[in-house]
Amino acid sequence: MACTCSHEPAPQKPNSKFRTALWIALFINLAMFLVELIGGAYAHSSALWADSLDFFGDAVNYGISLAVLGASLYWRATVALLKGVTMALFGLVVIAKTAYAYVQGIPPEAITMGTIGVLALIANVIAAVILYAFRDGDSNMQSVWLCSRNDAIGNVAVILAAVGVFGTGSLIPDLIVAVVMSILGLTGGYQVIKKAMQERKQNKMVSA
Repeated sequence: MACTCSHEPAPQKPNSKFRTALWIALFINLAMFLVELIGGAYAHSSALWADSLDFFGDAVNYGISLAVLGASLYWRATVALLKGVTMALFGLVVIAKTAYAYVQGIPPEAITMGTIGVLALIANVIAAVILYAFRDGDSNMQSVWLCSRNDAIGNVAVILAAVGVFGTGSLIPDLIVAVVMSILGLTGGYQVIKKAMQERKQNKMVSA
């Protein structure tokens, strides 16, 4: 039933299942951040390095989402707006890192890259499955789901890039994946920003 009241909706009661899912996703992302940070540096892989930053950003986002559970829609949307901007900025950072790697011209170590890519894919699929049920929630929930979905897609691309690097000895497949991941960050950030701004606007109208 639609509420016709003129006041701001009451803060959403924290969803215990969503809270548990966030904690699991938080620990998964923190662990994979460390694995890919070290592995990416060792393998000279732009895609792994970029993915490690993505894992770290997601862990921070999940922590923020946990902090605002039970807050009003306006504040949940405000946090989601900040997360959307972060996702978009991540895309820009990856583009800059890709350009730097191209100038350096050092091909990544394919075996390490592929192995870590498979491990990261397993971790992200677990997180995405856990968060799948909350994909149609408010902008805050949607941003959490998009983060995990984008990560899983990115990991498949990293694995394919590792195969490409192994077969060609070139760094180009690694750079292509890094660009794809930057596009995912930009488009995902745009979706979250758009929905969060709509929710903030609607909430202001209801509160007026």
